[in-house]
Amino acid sequence: MLFILFSTVLFISSCSKDAKSRLTVYLTDAPADYDAVNIEVVGIQVKAGSDPGEGGWTTMPMAVSPVVYNLLEFTNGMETLLSTFELPAGKISQLRLILGDNNTIVVNGVLSALPMEVPSGSESGLKFNIHADLIPGIEYKLWIDFDMVRSVVDNGAGNYILKPVLRTFTEATSGAIKGVVSPVAANATIQATNGVGIVTAIPDPVTGEFLIRGVPPGTWSVLIDGNNGYIDQTINNVTVTTGEVADIGSVTLIQ
Repeated sequence: MLFILFSTVLFISSCSKDAKSRLTVYLTDAPADYDAVNIEVVGIQVKAGSDPGEGGWTTMPMAVSPVVYNLLEFTNGMETLLSTFELPAGKISQLRLILGDNNTIVVNGVLSALPMEVPSGSESGLKFNIHADLIPGIEYKLWIDFDMVRSVVDNGAGNYILKPVLRTFTEATSGAIKGVVSPVAANATIQATNGVGIVTAIPDPVTGEFLIRGVPPGTWSVLIDGNNGYIDQTINNVTVTTGEVADIGSVTLIQ
């Protein structure tokens, strides 16, 4: 499983003479058709400079640690605070999320017999390239987004493996796509692509609404993938603009 990583580059000018900047990191998720996907987060680190080695890492204080999050509680625009920390102004190049071993999945009301496997999760952590210039006096907000549709793999024997497909984004460098899909009986999934990256969502099971945050600006095609005999629809030429929400409106699938 390949990691889908969106590098975020942020340049903001400021006249503040404060020698520090604040980095705030949130956790969010793209929905998936499970009852719960629980991951244990035990640490988060940020790397200053461009040194490719293992030096230069700073441990950020966790809002709560260690903690087990049900990722499916943070879908369609919901989020939770992981850490906020003041750093010296300057360049940062990477972020590292460190997971523990208490990772489980609930499917049809049944907790998986074995914890999900997280390759290198507890050893070196999951690394993200971010390449941001921290300007004095400016707060930088960054989101870590798990794509659960592609992150959870059924090994065919009734066990599940977590192979994280992750991306990072900031509101200052991204937009969003929203819409409403009906009927809910279609059990639809959403997949948007710009020819390079893919983002996914699952509509709310009651209202049919969906929201995909952290979408890079550009032109996107949105596939509404119907199930239960409903025919797929594709909305082309959806323009995403930085800091704005592209609304594709109401889409009704037919059989």
